[in-house]
Amino acid sequence: MAEGGSSSFVQPAIPRFNGHYDHWAMLMENFLRSKEYWDLIENGILMVADGIEPTEAQCKLIEEQKLKDLKVKNYLFQAIDREVLETILKRDTTKNIWDSMKQKFQGSTRVKRAQLQALRKDFEILQMKEGETVNAYFSRTLTIANKMKAHGESMSETVITAKILRSMISKFDYVVCSIEESNNLDMMTIDELQSSLLVHEQRMRSRGEEEQVLKISHEDKASRGRGRGRGNGSFRGGRGRGRQSFNKAVIECFKCHKLGHYQYECPDWEKNANYVELEKEKDEELLLMSYVELEQDKMEEVWFLDSGCSNHMTGNKEWFSELDESFSQTVKLGNNTRMAVVGKGIIRMQVNGFTQAISGVYYVPELKNNLLSIGQLQEKGLTILIQHGKCRVYHPEKGLIMQSYMSGNRMFSLLATMIPKASSCFQIVSENESHLWHCRFGHLGYNGLRTLFDKKMVIGLPSVKIPKKICIECLTGKQHRNSMPKKSLWRASNKLQLVHADICGPIKPESNSNKRYILSFIDDFTRKTWIYFLHEKSEAFSMFRNFKAHVEKEIGAYIASLRTDRGGEFTSNEFVEFCKNQGISRQLTAAYTPQQNGVAERKNRTIMNMVRSMLAEKQVPKMFWPEAVKWSVHILNRCPTVAVQNKTPEEAWSNVKPMVDYFRVFGCVAHAHVPDQKRSKLDEKSKKCVFLGVSDESKAYRLYDPVSKKIIISKDVIFQEDECWNWGKSNEECRSDVLKWNDDGDENNMEEGIENNEEEGNIEGEGSDVDTRNSSETGVSSSESTENDSPILNEGRVRGPPSWAIDYVTGEGLSDEDGLNAMIMLTEDDPLTFEQAVKSKKWRDAMMAEIESIEKNKTWELTILPKGVKPIGVKWVFKTKLNEKGEVDKYKARLVAKGYAQQYGVNYTEVFAPVARLDTIRLILALAAQNNWDVFQLDVKSAFLHGELNEEIFVQQPLGYEKKGEEGKVYKLRKALYGLKQAPRAWYSKIEAYFVREGFERCLCEHTLFTKSKEVGKILIVSLYVDDLIYTGNDKSMYDDFKNSMMLEFDMTDLGRMRYFLGIEVIQSLDGIFVCQRKYAHEILGRFGMDKSNPVKNPIVPGTKLSKDEAGTKVDETLFKQVVGSLMYLTATRPDLMYGVSLISRFMSCPTESHWLAAKRILRYLKGTTELGIFYKKNGCTNLVAYTDSDFAGDLDDRRSTSGFAFLLGSGAVSWSSKKQPIVTLSTTEAEYIAAAFCACQCIWLRRVLEKLGHKEENSTLIQCDNNSTIQLSKNSVFHGRSKHIDIRFHFLRDLTRDKIVELSYCNSQEQVADIMTKPLKLEQFLKLRSMLGMVDASVIN
Repeated sequence: MAEGGSSSFVQPAIPRFNGHYDHWAMLMENFLRSKEYWDLIENGILMVADGIEPTEAQCKLIEEQKLKDLKVKNYLFQAIDREVLETILKRDTTKNIWDSMKQKFQGSTRVKRAQLQALRKDFEILQMKEGETVNAYFSRTLTIANKMKAHGESMSETVITAKILRSMISKFDYVVCSIEESNNLDMMTIDELQSSLLVHEQRMRSRGEEEQVLKISHEDKASRGRGRGRGNGSFRGGRGRGRQSFNKAVIECFKCHKLGHYQYECPDWEKNANYVELEKEKDEELLLMSYVELEQDKMEEVWFLDSGCSNHMTGNKEWFSELDESFSQTVKLGNNTRMAVVGKGIIRMQVNGFTQAISGVYYVPELKNNLLSIGQLQEKGLTILIQHGKCRVYHPEKGLIMQSYMSGNRMFSLLATMIPKASSCFQIVSENESHLWHCRFGHLGYNGLRTLFDKKMVIGLPSVKIPKKICIECLTGKQHRNSMPKKSLWRASNKLQLVHADICGPIKPESNSNKRYILSFIDDFTRKTWIYFLHEKSEAFSMFRNFKAHVEKEIGAYIASLRTDRGGEFTSNEFVEFCKNQGISRQLTAAYTPQQNGVAERKNRTIMNMVRSMLAEKQVPKMFWPEAVKWSVHILNRCPTVAVQNKTPEEAWSNVKPMVDYFRVFGCVAHAHVPDQKRSKLDEKSKKCVFLGVSDESKAYRLYDPVSKKIIISKDVIFQEDECWNWGKSNEECRSDVLKWNDDGDENNMEEGIENNEEEGNIEGEGSDVDTRNSSETGVSSSESTENDSPILNEGRVRGPPSWAIDYVTGEGLSDEDGLNAMIMLTEDDPLTFEQAVKSKKWRDAMMAEIESIEKNKTWELTILPKGVKPIGVKWVFKTKLNEKGEVDKYKARLVAKGYAQQYGVNYTEVFAPVARLDTIRLILALAAQNNWDVFQLDVKSAFLHGELNEEIFVQQPLGYEKKGEEGKVYKLRKALYGLKQAPRAWYSKIEAYFVREGFERCLCEHTLFTKSKEVGKILIVSLYVDDLIYTGNDKSMYDDFKNSMMLEFDMTDLGRMRYFLGIEVIQSLDGIFVCQRKYAHEILGRFGMDKSNPVKNPIVPGTKLSKDEAGTKVDETLFKQVVGSLMYLTATRPDLMYGVSLISRFMSCPTESHWLAAKRILRYLKGTTELGIFYKKNGCTNLVAYTDSDFAGDLDDRRSTSGFAFLLGSGAVSWSSKKQPIVTLSTTEAEYIAAAFCACQCIWLRRVLEKLGHKEENSTLIQCDNNSTIQLSKNSVFHGRSKHIDIRFHFLRDLTRDKIVELSYCNSQEQVADIMTKPLKLEQFLKLRSMLGMVDASVIN
């Protein structure tokens, strides 16, 4: 009791989150409800709508709620660990924290469903274990049942009791029968069943109980009393095994040392057991050890002898004299925690005067104590004796070497003096030699070199050790993702029984003889490889004939089978006919399955990896890639491979062990002897060259003289392998100037080799040989030749724009156009590089205008680059801008920052900025047409350059405009540049701040829509799409004031009345506003070669049903996606195309001939209707009218229905959609009801936008539907049998109907406009509905 008579009430502890979310959430909810804080979790802090001034009472309430919210956050911060809190991004309120925890650990409905399925399986296979108590089994069963309840499963007590009764072990059979016969199981509770089983369990124990003692081994057998006692002594008296009566309450458990039960009955037996089991995830032995926690501080030189530990372990890295850090494993403690093993090695320690070298010690950084495994000591031949509280360790020759006394907590510990590491001077020398041979073998992996030496597969190779130093060149050429090893199911048993072939390329730059491809052939039995260089893939057939003639004559056997992919070079008629005549069977991979030709695919990758490493190490220009390829395959043919045991491919092919003592580092400096015949008396006798390999014709080296640009063949050569030729490039330039080849593929699906390490270089049958019958890549004659020294420009890699964030624009853009506008094709004359553009005056003027605009805007300042900061590169992008007639409007040069080099959190954070929806644009145009308003357009020049930056960003000086005398300086940006990731965000923040300052109000549901009201009824409407603005209204003075204000604030271009916006043509006439995309339609037809096609009158043949058609003929996936993407943007003004385009877009992942024909049909329809558009008439109907419709199970693959809606304002459609429903419906009523719900959601958004535009819908919006059951279902809960399974989110429609926001009205199917969005129609009906959408021909307007 506290002083002053205060209560001794103990404050409830805050529930700690331990990974079990449902249990924690229940405890935490109860805790917060007891504090009266739960309302903050459910509803959050009171928020006042924008533009409304809160009252004094509201302000006070909000402040009180914020204070309470801080208290609740304090509770949550104490309950949740730091590691979990760091994964929660939004932590400003308790509701955000709670919702994030719920999403992370409870998951979505789909996740819960998957977890419930797993729990159901666990519940079904649940069985009582032998030796398990009734309480323990009930605990396991009810734990799973409670988890199932938490995930939404209905678990009655009857189901649980029935499960328990049928899963008891056999000794309870008669008990189960008794309970089933004497009780009504439907009325029996779980507690009743448990109590009944406990009574029977107690009776079984009492009948079979005998004295339970631990069998102790002792040398003095006379004193043990092993004979059976016959006296009537008490239990605590004699040691005999007579039967005595005793009180079980005083029995001590030898497991938990508690009274009342025996060791075999201990309920804690399975909790902290020290035993070894298997970890199925890794199919390796899982290490377990007894879990010991010391109360005192960690003693670094104390080692515990542990019989439950499977390996020696320590957490101190400094004690290892040798440590293999490539070893990895996991260890599991007795308390079920896991720790990572990150190394294995040898430790030297001094115990009792003896110096011990303990091998096989695991390095576990998180381990607090040092453990010696008794089992591992016994495996080393040591004898362990535990007796009289002592543990002695005996050596078979040296006798007693360790001794430990048992501590108070029954542990045996040793005090050891650790011996530090030995000197590593010799190791450094050995590492240098190993690295030299690593380089000589073209950066072959060290394991491969050790295999060559250990198995004596070559002559002249010394012993090598794996150094700790990382080979940077190997990382440059070989680093890749972790791979998934796979094994081949079949291997050839004879030479040439199976040959793998594949083509690698195209490789840039071309070789000096214009070769771009590598054709490789690999013998499956020996894994020897031959390569040929090709200019075009069509040369593959002739090269195969040469290869066949050579190898068959050399080996005296014939090629039996050839495995290739389905490339046209291997499936041509002449290739197939030749193989058929020669009796060669063909093995072709399945379509899009290169893994089936994994040997050849991986061979090409291994060759290119080695080539990149060799070129990078000695900074050899990449134009020498053919020489590097020839040398790399020569090396690989003399390297080990898993497929051929204990032999290299060369030895397996020729039965001769290869020599490797002539190997030298590729690209190193070589001094070739000049013969007497080629020099005079005083000429130099040696010529400095570069080593490129060995000669194909002679036993000599192949060298290159960079001065004379000739190839030299010589055997009298002295090498400087640590030197390289000065090619006039820096290390950074050489590393960035890498080869480009198009055969990377999926690295993880190729076959693996000796180890899962790309450095191995010999994975799954590596080893290749250069074919000497191919034309020389350097054009060499017998001994010398002249090379072509023409420079080759680096064209760079073309990256496509991202496809996400339809409603947002990011800083990845190359110009001021948005993602949709980027679909509009550019002219083919636009230059791609600065070198091309600088030759033309019009582009030079465009670049100068861009620089002047940047300077005028004070975007940057020239400065010295701070230390440790990397500048961002810039590049020029050129585009010819056209008007709506296809005529040149202007030539635009844009200086773009290479934003892909930016790092999140360093030089950018937020990157998203909203853009206007096309629905909003059409809504504004329809409203302007009704009210006879003019719509005007403004364009912001270099909009992104106005955005203010909060980060420090430095960019390089632009190419061609470097400041003379200050070339080493960089520009520090004050404002954004195009290409920066945060540029769109900065621009939007700038323009938004301007609108707010000028008195505009932003629409809450469309962030790019701004309105300004003045006096009664006067309004100005502005819609922003990045740097393009359209504005309209009913007051001319507001027009002029806005335009003048914008001109003063920004550098603007007044485009006058709206004519061409985002590729959409706008014609404003006295009768209304017409929108179309005829120019873009003609471009699409020309791009895909359909401009000469025969037109049709409807986009889809009535009755057409498309499916995945997996057996159909595959078509070009990329071309099909381009067609769909182009047509998708065309639907901005063409609702008549919506259904057809939506239908074919479902098959973009694997299109076939049937899908391609459907796409061509749409293009042919487009050919005859390029002039179609939507006409918004003047003084039309002012009410918003909606049409909704759905087919039923129209998708043949998943039987889902298609929803469609169309909204009309005045005479034309302003919003439409055709989309497959997310669920499978069971009736037409359900399908129509879900479609109507989607339509109602769009209706709410349109009503809110219209209200912001000054056109508030006073009455409910009429939604026309042709299904009476759906209409009735929206008004009340009739047809319960049909609707009880419909997701609750779709019943949102009922609330809208009840609140008179929308009203469903019946219309005849012949008048259902949305029918055109859900199914292919007959021509007459299609033309009628198309006309009802407000679509007319442009000729009518003009």
